[in-house]
Amino acid sequence: MDPQVIPFDLSRMFLGDHPPLFYAEILFRTLLIYVYALLMIRWIGGRGVAQLSMVEFLLVIALGSAVGDAMFYPDVPLLAAIAVITIVVGLNKILDRLIVRFDRAKRIIDGRPVALVLDGRILPGALSHRDLGVSEIKAMLRLAGIANLGELRAAYLEAGGGLSVFRRASAQPGLSLLPPDHLVNADPLPDKPLAMDGQTCCCLCGALSGAQIIATRAPCPECGGRAWLAPEWPEGAAPAPGGAKPME
Repeated sequence: MDPQVIPFDLSRMFLGDHPPLFYAEILFRTLLIYVYALLMIRWIGGRGVAQLSMVEFLLVIALGSAVGDAMFYPDVPLLAAIAVITIVVGLNKILDRLIVRFDRAKRIIDGRPVALVLDGRILPGALSHRDLGVSEIKAMLRLAGIANLGELRAAYLEAGGGLSVFRRASAQPGLSLLPPDHLVNADPLPDKPLAMDGQTCCCLCGALSGAQIIATRAPCPECGGRAWLAPEWPEGAAPAPGGAKPME
């Protein structure tokens, strides 16, 4: 133990060596760090936050740091830690009230849902907006029980990180998500770029196109991909006469 630290010195425990004006500095530092951390979490988006909202996630981090420092460091006065905790909780309550009462405040603090899939194709804009890769989106859809993009009317990544999916009333041919190319012990994927009706779909985003796009070696107009597969009917969906069965 440091010989300069006197055990149970109430003045050190509660006030430390700081002048009273230091608590105004605590208010300033807490406001600054809280706003900065909120902006940083808002910037990284919903991935990793999962079931916690942005404000709740930040509250856990802020309280953990404030409580932990006061417990382990003798030079951190208890009243300073109490002030930080009180300010953080007070800010959290204010933000909660703003979120409940004002939709605009909710959009600014928590963000907005992002459309990942629309009419059976992955939207490239979602990748850059939430810093997601195509493989991550496909994995999220598989976890939601989606085996083929043709099943989907729309899918949204919510502000809190959850995935909302809306199926089509009647499934259409689309890009199969099973099995993924990197799946261990998966059967080799057949190289069948065209369906019998001359349709093909982009291996990245699932956008449907005609056979001429392969003949001209043009990139996918949606995402720029250049790999193509025949669209498949989702399991249990009946193909239309002469429809999208892969060419042998």
